Amino acid sequence: MSAGADRYATRVVVVPGGPLLVEGPVEVVLPDGTRRLSERPVVALCVCRRSRTYPFCDTSHRRHGRPLRAREQGPRDSDGAAGGR
Repeated sequence: MSAGADRYATRVVVVPGGPLLVEGPVEVVLPDGTRRLSERPVVALCVCRRSRTYPFCDTSHRRHGRPLRAREQGPRDSDGAAGGR
């Protein structure tokens, strides 16, 4: 951090299957240039894109769940079935 040596790093916590938790206050700039500001001490940013308050998390991921990626599902047999039979 050369420009602001006295500034602390912003903490971002990745929640498995959930949002990104960012220490606030936070200004989020969306792809269309829209800016959304939150003054909260911790802000939950949506990563599942199901939130009705996007870019902020509204816990929609809890109701719908997210499909697991292949590496998160664990080992599989040659026929594609889950291993461990």
